[in-house]
Amino acid sequence: MEYEFEGRTEEEAIEIAARELGVARDEFDVEIMESQRGGFLKKGKTRIRVQVRSSVPGRPARRPRNESRTDDRAENRATGAPAERSRKAPADAAADGEFEEKILEFVRTAVEKMGYTCEASVLFREELKLGIRLESESAAILIGKKGKNLDALQLLANVYAGRLGREDLRIILDSENYRIRREEAIVKMAYEIAERVRSTRNSVLLEPMNPFERRIVHTTLNDIVDIETKSEGEGLYKQVRVTFRGHR
Repeated sequence: MEYEFEGRTEEEAIEIAARELGVARDEFDVEIMESQRGGFLKKGKTRIRVQVRSSVPGRPARRPRNESRTDDRAENRATGAPAERSRKAPADAAADGEFEEKILEFVRTAVEKMGYTCEASVLFREELKLGIRLESESAAILIGKKGKNLDALQLLANVYAGRLGREDLRIILDSENYRIRREEAIVKMAYEIAERVRSTRNSVLLEPMNPFERRIVHTTLNDIVDIETKSEGEGLYKQVRVTFRGHR
């Protein structure tokens, strides 16, 4: 289920969400929708959207208009995460149990149906997350432009995991360390855009990004006092607008 909350900072908004929903922090995913740093005589504001992995009794969902349940599942599961920065591959990268065997086989079969071959192995195991590494001579094609092919494969893998009864588990696919390289590129780009906005005083609308990538932009620029960020658009791939707000 999906809800929206506001706080003066991202941390405060997350604390409010956890308190009002009555769930632990690791039971929901967070997407930053808007980030405004406070200044003199003006409070900061961060608006977040949270996706709860299990239903919360007694509270109706606040679903945005024109957003379907399919869109919700896609947005929650197509989000990538950096797989290599703080995670180590398990000592045994082979499948552990029937569920992992089925997931790895599903990914290999999906790639084969695309006309390519790959080796799929376990990249990491975390609570409610399973990372899978794809090794292929066609890795560039499997990743695709801006990682869209990898996101699509990842979405399929998560849908299949749900059919196996593991809707609570997020499957994260990576190849050639793309996720972490993409994160570093977005951080660099966000700082460059902030400098351009500051010098021109004109807002910049960034390319469409998935929820994880948008959160990187919001978080990266959140501490810059004269810059604001806000997500715009509908669907999985929204855009972030970076705006100059001046010194307050």
